[in-house]
Amino acid sequence: MKKVNKSHQRDELRPEYDLSGLKGGIRGKYAKRYRAGTNLVRLERDVARVFTDDVSVNKALRSLIRVAEAQVPYTH
Repeated sequence: MKKVNKSHQRDELRPEYDLSGLKGGIRGKYAKRYRAGTNLVRLERDVARVFTDDVSVNKALRSLIRVAEAQVPYTH
């Protein structure tokens, strides 16, 4: 795939769009807040076929925790 030379790109936006309000954005402005309140985990496809939502994943993991705690005493 060839790189497109920016000087040869055609502006496809409609003339009525006002882009002046888009200037002055701050990169990563909400990144810290996002990371603090988010705990995402990506499931492999075979696992996602079985556990289709967060409720089923949490239920399965809680069951596994109970089994593991019953087998090995938890110590610090």
